[in-house]
Amino acid sequence: MKKFKETWEIQQNWQLLFPVLGLVGLLYSCFRLASLFPFLENIIIQLIATSVLFIVLLKLTLWIFTKLENRWVVNYKWELIRIFIVFAITGSSSLFVGRPLIKFIGITKENLNPAIYWILFIIIGLIFYQILLVTYGWLFGQFKFFWEFEKKMLKRFGLKRFLD
Repeated sequence: MKKFKETWEIQQNWQLLFPVLGLVGLLYSCFRLASLFPFLENIIIQLIATSVLFIVLLKLTLWIFTKLENRWVVNYKWELIRIFIVFAITGSSSLFVGRPLIKFIGITKENLNPAIYWILFIIIGLIFYQILLVTYGWLFGQFKFFWEFEKKMLKRFGLKRFLD
């Protein structure tokens, strides 16, 4: 445990919450991915597939951390996990907010061209994504990081004039 804390620059025990949440979230995601395959109906085979997916995605995630560690300015390595959790929650919740809003407006795949429907769905999802990203970043104590990230993203979308 001491080596783990040193690797992730964890000074206080409450900071262990973020690696634990990250691992639990990754494990749950792997289980859900493994359950998508119909030929994995046997629970034992599904658990083996979950384990393999978990190991592969954990290695990929740790590799991504090493790449982003130099690019993103954070005080401690464990904050990278917190940032990834914010991105995951934001992506999921922007869909949960956007989907009912489109239904409330009365836009469905049946009454609109599917291409236009998906374009509108993506635009509405992106609008809520921007708002939720800064909100969740603030809730997780990373407001400064996500505000700078948001400004960069809006500049790339050509919306620089809204930042001034």
